[in-house]
Amino acid sequence: MTRATTSFTILGAGLLGRLLAVTLARQGHTVSIYDKGGPLGEHSAARVAGGMLAPLAESAVAEHGVVRMGRHALARWPELLAPLAMPVYFQQEGTLLVWHRQDAPQAAHMRQQLDATRAHIPELPAMEWLDAEGMARIEPALAPRFAQGMYLPGEGQLDNRQLLASLAQEMERLGVQVHWNTPRELAAFGSGHTGWLLDCRGLGARGEWPQLRGVRGEVIRIHAPEVTLQRPTRLLHPRYPAYIAPKENHVFVIGATEIESEDLSPVSVRSTLELLSAAYAVHPGFAEARILESSVQCRPALPDNLPAIRQVAPRTLQINGMYRHGYMIAPALHDVVLELLDQGASALGSRFDLAMELL
Repeated sequence: MTRATTSFTILGAGLLGRLLAVTLARQGHTVSIYDKGGPLGEHSAARVAGGMLAPLAESAVAEHGVVRMGRHALARWPELLAPLAMPVYFQQEGTLLVWHRQDAPQAAHMRQQLDATRAHIPELPAMEWLDAEGMARIEPALAPRFAQGMYLPGEGQLDNRQLLASLAQEMERLGVQVHWNTPRELAAFGSGHTGWLLDCRGLGARGEWPQLRGVRGEVIRIHAPEVTLQRPTRLLHPRYPAYIAPKENHVFVIGATEIESEDLSPVSVRSTLELLSAAYAVHPGFAEARILESSVQCRPALPDNLPAIRQVAPRTLQINGMYRHGYMIAPALHDVVLELLDQGASALGSRFDLAMELL
């Protein structure tokens, strides 16, 4: 492969599609991008997310390669955000894990998992076990309710809605030919197409990649002026391990993990009760919060829940399967694609144990 100045057509203007479009346009390439939705990303899993960058926290359910991608992304996000004209909220204050007394076995199991991950990936920062004094130091607002916790330093988060808007603005500024509300299939470009095709459509690519499935995610955005959490907080619970991600101006995103369903109907009453109950169990100030929005979207997942890249024609790459780790691993996949375009191979992809099928 080679990446002399050329043209790129990107299918899918979700998170990865926008990141690649911006980078390639900055490098002087001609870039066009197609999406079935508009600049808000209403059909993208990237719009319905907590935007958390927590590789150690995710290591309880993620493969080591995904954790390495997350570590890589923590260093890359500030570099990717810095040139954007529209500011994007980003912070790296770590992740806090808390639990109620009856769920202490869940916490002990999590601690074992985190220790095991660090044994395989020693560059991860060490988890800090917090007693009451430590809780008061790390997250004073929660100290009265939780006498113990686990603090995972260095982890971060960003505002996903701000990022999508900023990337859309940057594409326009750089002269990317943006085709909103214009879905396209790979077959539409045929053998006579010149330049590169990069397929980042998520579930939209299932016609060519039938192994893809959708995994339902639900989030609730609330405004809670009485709550002052300083970092993403996860409540360990055997049934609904919820997270609370604080954004700017006392806005919080509350979500859970995943539901094996492709149903895109509105958030259920049960899910709403569980998510809001979990938030209230963490901080009583959430009782007076105002619900701004409840949202549902399906994340694209492959059978092993791992991302993959495959080359289906000499100048056509498909990148998919980010599952629940989109914001945590997108910069790593972005960098792997750039290496593939430059060199025809990717040392980063090998380090991340990334499945790559190349011609």
